[in-house]
Amino acid sequence: MSVWESLREMDRLRQEMDRAFEGVAPWVKRPLVFLPAAGARQYPRVNITPTPEGYLVEALAPGVSPESLEVNLQGNVVTIAGEKPAPEGVQAAAFHRNERAAGRFIRTLELPQDLDPAKVRATYTDGLLRLALPRAEAAKPRRIAIDAG
Repeated sequence: MSVWESLREMDRLRQEMDRAFEGVAPWVKRPLVFLPAAGARQYPRVNITPTPEGYLVEALAPGVSPESLEVNLQGNVVTIAGEKPAPEGVQAAAFHRNERAAGRFIRTLELPQDLDPAKVRATYTDGLLRLALPRAEAAKPRRIAIDAG
């Protein structure tokens, strides 16, 4: 099993656990912080919008170097990974408050249809990663001619 498959399997298990405990303690909110054990799966924050051709994914990742970003696509699963650098010259203990944490991140998104990896376009401008993800030909709807007989 590859690393990516293992990470997808762990994310699937986390989603199942979230669904199992949904509504049990409604006062407990999911963390919005960037912590390896809790909030890392929520970074970068994304919007996924269906388009006539497929999907548009916008991932908010300010302060991340485009060279550290990596996007992988397999079937209908998109994985965004990278690293957000820590502020230079400041020790972790010196912060009075640190809500903009740094470190490696990985986010896996499962879309409803298979995508065409040959036609994916990715741009990163002003901290926003935009992925244009066209559907695979096999996943596109087709009009079927009806023979009257």
